[in-house]
Amino acid sequence: MFFFDPTYFLVIIGLIISMAASSYVNRTFHHYDSYRSQSNQTGSDAARFILSQSGIQDVGVQAISGDLTDNYNGQTKVLSLSESTANSTSVAAIGVAAHECGHAVQDHVNYWPMRLRTALVPAANLGSMLSLPIIIVGVLLSYNTTLIHIGIFLFSLALLFQLVTLPVEFNASRRALKILSDGQVLTPTEVPMVRKVLVAAALTYVAAALSTFLQLLRLVLLFGGNRDND
Repeated sequence: MFFFDPTYFLVIIGLIISMAASSYVNRTFHHYDSYRSQSNQTGSDAARFILSQSGIQDVGVQAISGDLTDNYNGQTKVLSLSESTANSTSVAAIGVAAHECGHAVQDHVNYWPMRLRTALVPAANLGSMLSLPIIIVGVLLSYNTTLIHIGIFLFSLALLFQLVTLPVEFNASRRALKILSDGQVLTPTEVPMVRKVLVAAALTYVAAALSTFLQLLRLVLLFGGNRDND
């Protein structure tokens, strides 16, 4: 039952959701990546302008390799933009750069959900790494319910992290749209394009949370109940 069971459909559904969301965000980004912004600013230019306008002087902007590998590191105070963002003047690239600036603004104003997410990182990583091995050991030890429940609890920490991530990402996008709506970086006709890119990106986080929930549900269905070992 551990390797072949009907609950695998939950995993398959989660994979389909994640793949669909990833495909949608890539398709949306590349569609609006063909629209050059009228300001002719690159993603890096826009990021530096937004940080300056937000009163943030201690965050550096750098280009990194990869495609859509953009991120903000609150510990090093560095905003990293992928090649497809940093050097592009597209509407999509500026939107992605603005979103990462949104995270920098969150850090600057001590946005508490972001602090909570950062605090949960070690627990989430530990849960992702140890949950399944502990559950397997519990199963091998004649369904040791204590170990199994510990494993399920650890796995739930990964879901908790992803749930906390949702408001952080949504808020960063709202901040980005607010910043871009003043007309200094994008025109009023370009802002709705960015909104579509950011909504598509947000769906990937929703999909990840749903996928993890379905995996947790599968573990609960398989091992969450008490087993009669007689």
